[in-house]
Formats: sequence, C-alpha cells, structure tokens
Amino acid sequence: MHIDAIPTINDARSNDFFQKTVVVIDVLRATSCIVTAIANGSSGIVPVETVHQAVNLHEEDTILCGERHSKKVAGFDFGNSPTELLQCPLNNKKVILTTTNGTRVIQKCHKGLHILCASFLNAKRCAEAVLHFNRDTIIVSAGTYDKFSLEDSLCAGLIIEEIGSIAAGKSFELNDFAKAMHAAYLHLQGSIETTLLECENGQKLKKLGYEDDVKFCSQLNLYPIAPILSDQTLVPLKF
Repeated sequence: MHIDAIPTINDARSNDFFQKTVVVIDVLRATSCIVTAIANGSSGIVPVETVHQAVNLHEEDTILCGERHSKKVAGFDFGNSPTELLQCPLNNKKVILTTTNGTRVIQKCHKGLHILCASFLNAKRCAEAVLHFNRDTIIVSAGTYDKFSLEDSLCAGLIIEEIGSIAAGKSFELNDFAKAMHAAYLHLQGSIETTLLECENGQKLKKLGYEDDVKFCSQLNLYPIAPILSDQTLVPLKF
C-alpha cells in the first residue's frame, strides 16, 4: 500500500485521487466539527463550498453550520465550532456545513473512491478505515487558503503512526512528506495542545475567543468514528 501525504489540495491533481482512499484533514476546525456532530447525534453532515449552497439545502429538519474567516455565518444555527455543537443535542438531524477551507477541499477530492474525514479526535478510527479498504491512500491537509498548516500535517503524521501500530510488522510505502510529518508528530506528540495553541491558526482562533475549540481539537482519539462521504453526506463508516 502506498500512503502519500500532501500539504495542500493544490499539491495534487484531481486524477491523483482516482480509485484511492482519500483522507481529508482540517483540524481547526471543519473535520473536528464533522466528527463531533456525528458523535453528538447528527444523522449526517452535508459539506458544501458556498453559503448560497448551504442556504438552498436548508430545510426544517436540518441545521445550518458554517464560518467565513473563522466567524459564524450570519443567520446560521452554529459556526464551525465543535464545542458549540456539544452544547445542543442534534437529535438525528442532518447538518449542512460550509467552511472556508475544509468543505471546499472535501469537494475537490470527489474523484476518490472513498473519502474520509480525519482529525486528532478520530485519527485511530480513520487509520483502521484505511487498513480496512486496503487501497493506495492520499492524506490531504486542508491548510489555510491553500497554504500549509502545521496542525493538519501533524495529524497526518498521527494517522501514519496509528496505521503502523495497528498493522504492526506490515510495511507501507510513504512519500517524503508523509515521512517528514510522521517524524514531526513523533517529535511533538507530547505537546499537541501547546503546539496547536501556538500555531498560526491556533493563535488566530484564540484572539477570536475560540481557545476552548483549539484545546478540544487537540484531544487524541476521543471518538471511534470515521466519517465517510456517501451520496454527498458524511456518515459514520461501519465495518
């Protein structure tokens, strides 16, 4: 199995995803929000690129979530905040989600055979899903405005570590960026919360009053959930 990690969606062509498992990471905060919403009772999350698309899909039994420039979209039920979502049971409702980076990247990976969403909160379960599918895999860090984000790539390193731990003794071919991010994760694994609070996106969210979100998103393997895209909706993979 080949496992490639890429620092941003711009480092791949859409055909690179064909017939592969794709793992999308946006730690701060889209993929952390997605797994938290499912854990808190949502029946599924519909990721869309634009606010207009989200509003058009909104129905009485759906919940609108989204942000632009890290702030909640006016008129939406929630922003892109996992700690906000934890305060209100979602009662089996579908969530329509649009974010600046994460949901856009999910859409751009549409040629993947399987599209999973990962974060520190569910890295182990996503690693298990990658091994379950047993296909060449691309781990995509969402980044920020198509620029490298440390927190996403460290999460890629954690997923690689989890894959190696689960399938002990089995060798995998990693590209250079995957090797580098695995090494970076091993170096920083004892200080994930501090690293997220000090990284560029963490500092920005702190200034906006979302420090609790950053701390929440730094937790490892809180949820045994691997959201997978099925009929345009992210639902928990069962295997």
